[in-house]
Amino acid sequence: MTTRTIAPRGLRDFYEDPAVPVASGDARSHRQARLLAAALGPAAAAGPATVLDIGCGDGTAGSVAARHLTGHRLVGVDWSHDALRRARTRLPHVVRGELSDGGLPFATGSADAVLFSEVIEHLVDPDGALDELHRVLRPGGHLMLSTPNLAAWYNRALLLAGVQPVFSEVSLRRIHGRPGSEVVGHLRLYTARALREFVGAAGFDVVQLAGAPFHGVPRPLRLVDRLACATPPLSSLLLLHARRK
Repeated sequence: MTTRTIAPRGLRDFYEDPAVPVASGDARSHRQARLLAAALGPAAAAGPATVLDIGCGDGTAGSVAARHLTGHRLVGVDWSHDALRRARTRLPHVVRGELSDGGLPFATGSADAVLFSEVIEHLVDPDGALDELHRVLRPGGHLMLSTPNLAAWYNRALLLAGVQPVFSEVSLRRIHGRPGSEVVGHLRLYTARALREFVGAAGFDVVQLAGAPFHGVPRPLRLVDRLACATPPLSSLLLLHARRK
């Protein structure tokens, strides 16, 4: 197994690197977008909704979501200039914004929904980020959040064997003590219970928690991983739908 070595640098430089993986596969993107489409309903019935894809990266996940959100307005948002340059080739609307100190360039209560796909695990201050998402969402607006599951079925087995869980990282330079070879910069990891409590404490009502598979699971185990999605606390990825109070 080869390990990609990353030269010493700060977090911002790390996330500006286009070689750093930005998504966990289309299966999660499709499932999350279908949940949001069902929550919003057809655009023709209630008019187009404004959906912010916060942390859109290169726009890959947003372009998948757009297929399910026909008629709604999807805006990609990221702080990385390089990510936005790539996202412009996939999304019709992109803007630069940050999740700290009121850094999102949107008025209070101006968004109908937020896609927050595998961002929270990378944040130093997830509390401040949810405060900012709460600000830009209208009352009753939808938050669709996805993140890796610390308590995924295989992580439970790995911990029993004394192995570092998948998705967790102890270094930005290389992988230590767990399966895999890609460093992706995860700083926070959640179980289903912790994610529910965290989002609820930030002023949201949790509507649904679902699971999604992870494309990095070895091929012989992918059927097990798909079956685990029926029990979200065991799934590879957590998909949470909440509404702003």
